[in-house]
Amino acid sequence: MGLALRAAGHGLPVVIAQFLKDGSSGECRILRTLPNVTVLSANPCGKFSFQMDVCECAETGSALKQLFHEAAAQAQSPGLLILDEICAALSCGFLQEEEVLHFLHTKPAGLEVVMTGRAPSNALRAAADYLSEIHNLRHPYQRGVAAREGVER
Repeated sequence: MGLALRAAGHGLPVVIAQFLKDGSSGECRILRTLPNVTVLSANPCGKFSFQMDVCECAETGSALKQLFHEAAAQAQSPGLLILDEICAALSCGFLQEEEVLHFLHTKPAGLEVVMTGRAPSNALRAAADYLSEIHNLRHPYQRGVAAREGVER
């Protein structure tokens, strides 16, 4: 989200697509107030993927495909497209990796694309310009502290 703020601060158009999230976090609220930032999100049943039944998985898959297409269509060059937790959407089978890779290989020149989430495939790793991995060493959740508004949400 820091990269989104930096790009927006320099006047670039920013599209943030949050996969498997409802878009209600504090950072999304403030980013939506910026004139050149669009925040999109989809989590129709409001559950983690492992909690979904077959119908909820189908509904979520449809919503995430629509979200991906909408985000790709709104992304501008030059500009920034953040595909937040797209790796999770792919690993859960809600999106097809071939479609994401096709987009990455044919995206407009000057469009920066950021993908987040754990365990990207080798093909996604190869297509990435930047690759970062964050490791949790300590977190209040490990001591039983639930996500707190304004801190983790």
